[in-house]
Amino acid sequence: MKKKIVSTIGILGLCTSLAFPAYAADTVNQEPHHHEYSISGFISHTELQKSLKQIEKSSNGVVQVEVVGQSHKGLDIYTAKVGTGDKVILIQSEIHGNEKTGTVAVLNLLKNLSANSKEAKKIREEVTLVIMPMMNPDASEGDKRRNSMTWDEVVNDFPQLASAKPSWNYLDRGISQSYNYGENPGFDVNRDFNPNLNYVPTAQDFPGASNKPGWFITPESQTSRDVYKALKAEYGNVDVFVDLHHQGMYYVDGTSDEVTLSLSAQFVPDPNTPEGAKYAEYAENYNYDFSRQLNVAAYNELQSYGNSKFTNISLYSQGLDLPGTALGSYALNGSGTVLFEVRGQTQMMGQKEKGQLVKSVERGLEAIIKGVADGSVETLNPEDYENIPLTSSRPS
Repeated sequence: MKKKIVSTIGILGLCTSLAFPAYAADTVNQEPHHHEYSISGFISHTELQKSLKQIEKSSNGVVQVEVVGQSHKGLDIYTAKVGTGDKVILIQSEIHGNEKTGTVAVLNLLKNLSANSKEAKKIREEVTLVIMPMMNPDASEGDKRRNSMTWDEVVNDFPQLASAKPSWNYLDRGISQSYNYGENPGFDVNRDFNPNLNYVPTAQDFPGASNKPGWFITPESQTSRDVYKALKAEYGNVDVFVDLHHQGMYYVDGTSDEVTLSLSAQFVPDPNTPEGAKYAEYAENYNYDFSRQLNVAAYNELQSYGNSKFTNISLYSQGLDLPGTALGSYALNGSGTVLFEVRGQTQMMGQKEKGQLVKSVERGLEAIIKGVADGSVETLNPEDYENIPLTSSRPS
């Protein structure tokens, strides 16, 4: 782990959109509910604001909340910071707005880590934890995967793209995941990242593809990048990056057990291998073994709960090449990376099994944070990652 670098740049010093007042009274035209399942048990943007304010107040300043940017529709995007340690962990939730359990889990985590317990204080001494609890609020309010930005609005922001075709991750027709993007176009923000954190969009790089970098054309991805860059500038590295997602309905390979949560450490081919040669410039920073250790820590913790659904953990699809994801880009920039994919999105099951799914995310995150704080994660055998059962689309 790299030690903290003394710097006059604060955690958010590189974020250009910090002039917004904290806890601004955001308003947005609520989109009509578009599927049959209730989501009332999850956190709305207004409820998020209230919860963050309450947590910050009750923690007596242990938790520090900041507005770090705004969504396309003008909703505030927040970070919550807890801890003063040299080891930096960044956790991001709801980059897809129909994937909501992570937001509930990280709010619970903030409450636990801001407590006066001996364990919480020790973790705070070792770790600086920064959480983006709802980094795509437009999508969250619309209960949809994509944001609410049109290609014409992108061109307005980046005139050099006037001759370019819309990016491949833009959807402006048809229905996807029960949502009508023909009426309300938008971008999959989790394909808008680039390993070059200073990249400026260029027409020749469009429309792109899933195995090519993104462009930072959406305000949501720009905000995540700026937070990440600010942390690197202040601390020298973001040691760990965790992205919280949902997936479809799958099975633990070789069983008939429905997957509760899938994990992954692999999002681009290793730059130190022939398969990853195109990422050779990032080879020195890439640390796949550390990413695998982080995943093993979460897996071992969830396996410790015996005969329960908490043990139904699988390995997400491997062999990926997704440099346009936050996970792929940040892994190439030196972060140990962990993907959480809990079962079922809101259009599939609403808030069904919410409590158990939230708790599985909490427990996995707690294991990672504790393991980083006390150094035990680095004693784990990274090869144990390869023994985590794969995900299957069919029961055995």
